[in-house]
Parts: sequence; C-alpha cells; structure tokens
Amino acid sequence: MPSFYADRLFTALERGEPSPGMLLISAPGMLSDMFARSVILIIEHNEVLTFGVNLTQRSELAVANLMPEWADVVAKPQALYIGGPVNQQSVVGLGVTRPGVDINAAPQLNRLANRLAHIDLRSDPAELGELVEGMRLFAGYCEWAPGQLDDEIERGDWYIVPALPGDVIMPGRADLWGDVMRRQPMPLPLFSTYPADVAEN
Repeated sequence: MPSFYADRLFTALERGEPSPGMLLISAPGMLSDMFARSVILIIEHNEVLTFGVNLTQRSELAVANLMPEWADVVAKPQALYIGGPVNQQSVVGLGVTRPGVDINAAPQLNRLANRLAHIDLRSDPAELGELVEGMRLFAGYCEWAPGQLDDEIERGDWYIVPALPGDVIMPGRADLWGDVMRRQPMPLPLFSTYPADVAEN
C-alpha cells in the first residue's frame, strides 16, 4: 500500500520546495503513527537543518496555567499545542497579524508568509496583542538533519503546500489535515477523509 501512494500519488504531482511558510502534509498511509494526519509548518529550512511545528496536536494543558502572561493573546482553544517530539521543554510561538500590520517593521515578528509570523516570545505580550489577532504556543518542534527531509519527500511521506494564516489558529474542532487536503489539486481531495488508522475505517 505505501508504494501506491509514493509511486502513483506523489510522484505524479508537481512538488513544492520546502521553505519557511510552507506546510508539510503527511501522506495518506503514513507509516509513522507519530506523524499520521500531521500538518507541519516549516519555520526554517537551510543546508544545516529543517525546523517546524506540528499544527494538529493539542494538549490538555491550558496556556493560562503554564504561561498566563500570554493567555489573552492566544487564540481559542487556549491550550498548549505539541509542536513535535524534539525539546518539548521549549516553546515556539506562531501568530497571525492584524490586517495592515507590516511584519517586516515589527522586531517581535519573523515573517513566514502573508500575515503569518514566528514570534519572539521575549516580547511584551501586551505590545504583541496590538500586532496579532491570534497566536498559538507549541511545546517542542520537529527537526530534520541535512538531506533527511528530502529523502522522506522522495519516498512519498510528505506533500508540500503553501500555508494560509488561518491554518495556525484554526478552531480546535476542525480537521486541519482534511481541510488542507481538500483545497489542493486533484487527486489529493479524494484522500481528505483518509483515517489515521485504516482499521478504524
């Protein structure tokens, strides 16, 4: 089954290139349980590493209990998300700017895409609240060594697509993986209801 997806689905489609502001969408039939139905926003990609956070894994921990100074800025549901398996003691912030905000003029923000920014968490939350309409906090991150992500893409594990600002602050009840798949060219929308565990289908 995995060879079907790699050989027929992904090698037949035009591939995007990994870069900040792009999404890695896990392939239907992803063998890794950790990344099944994952949507990973790339924050940095260079010759040394690729670094990003998984947008889909919400924890049961409330931001108000862990980082109360950020509670008023974080979008609902106001929970800490699990950005990935690496260094879960660190926290990564992502935000969607208010209309008209110039990301490049705000030192607290590092532009990833239109209205989408990596946030410097050393910033004053009150000042940041004037710049963003919502943000998420992620414990940990995903990281790939040089060449590792390229090998996984070649194998058919990931599909690369542009991120939309709303992907980062999507409501907790939403199926982000399915929604991102549905807005892609055919045949990807056909797989938008593919379950994480085929046995559940």
